[in-house]
Amino acid sequence: MDSMVRAASLRGLPQLVDGLGGDGAALLARFRVPAPALDSDDAVIPSPAAGRILETAAAELDCPDLGLRLAGQQNATVLGPLALAIENSPTFGAALETANRFLFVHSPALTVSQIPDPAGRPGVVGLLYRGTEAEPLPPQVVDLGLGLFHRIIVLLHGGPYGLRSVHLPHAPLAPVGSYTAFFGADVRFDRPDAVLRVPGGLASMAVPGGNQVLRDIAVDYITSHFPAPGRSVSDRVHLLLSQALGTSPVEVGAIARLLRTHPRTLQRRLAAEGTTFEAILDDVRRVTAARLITQTDLPLSQVTAMVGLAEQSALSRAARRWFGVSPRELRATAADPSR
Repeated sequence: MDSMVRAASLRGLPQLVDGLGGDGAALLARFRVPAPALDSDDAVIPSPAAGRILETAAAELDCPDLGLRLAGQQNATVLGPLALAIENSPTFGAALETANRFLFVHSPALTVSQIPDPAGRPGVVGLLYRGTEAEPLPPQVVDLGLGLFHRIIVLLHGGPYGLRSVHLPHAPLAPVGSYTAFFGADVRFDRPDAVLRVPGGLASMAVPGGNQVLRDIAVDYITSHFPAPGRSVSDRVHLLLSQALGTSPVEVGAIARLLRTHPRTLQRRLAAEGTTFEAILDDVRRVTAARLITQTDLPLSQVTAMVGLAEQSALSRAARRWFGVSPRELRATAADPSR
């Protein structure tokens, strides 16, 4: 069975096609997608059909930068309830973690995550956008997806966010200038993955206007209405660790008891989902540390205890691994982004 994607991912396409001299409604009808579905937050369509629609429109209208043009007209609202959780995250790192954890609500065929900088530059990290299936994403889908990823960050940040360069896994579909004008940065093609190379400190920066109450409401709604396909165990471990961190034991045995299973069974189930207890714990600690360091004045010794580490030196080592800077430098940067 084909994976699905929200029909809202094509929101704005009929109008764009019409403006280019085509017939947007007729294009959708050819692929059996009702035009009103694009304005719904609930309608879904097969992911391959969405890709074929974009590729067909780009070819027939001789518009090779169609994906970028559509991305430029969209914003986070195409993600449905996930948009509210992302836009009200306390930091950009928390927003990325939320997107990574819940992007299956938009489409289980897509994923976003933070990776080490593909170019190996200190102080730079990569934001990876890729498909979860064996077949590579169609080029127009990559341009739309990574373009929207970039646009959401710009909108949340209120302007340029220090994008270093962009990697795309295909050859230029349009003149390179179309890409550099859209991203405002150098774009490199035929790379292994679709990646935005961004400052390492971006994850710790606060999202302007974020509202924790609204975010909690959105996350509660998502977790109660959209069970993660094949990821329920890791999601439950993530939630339990977030609740226990700094107050209760975070060993695998303690979490396994809460889930009424054996530690080895829990580890096997996590491995089947492509993760480990240690990886989830590290991610929870990273997100919590970023929030406590950048949004509170708590002494770093207290932050150390609240993220479940034994010594402040362990927090310093972890912060350099997570953020590329020490905890004190991270706090200073958050207080004065111009540093």
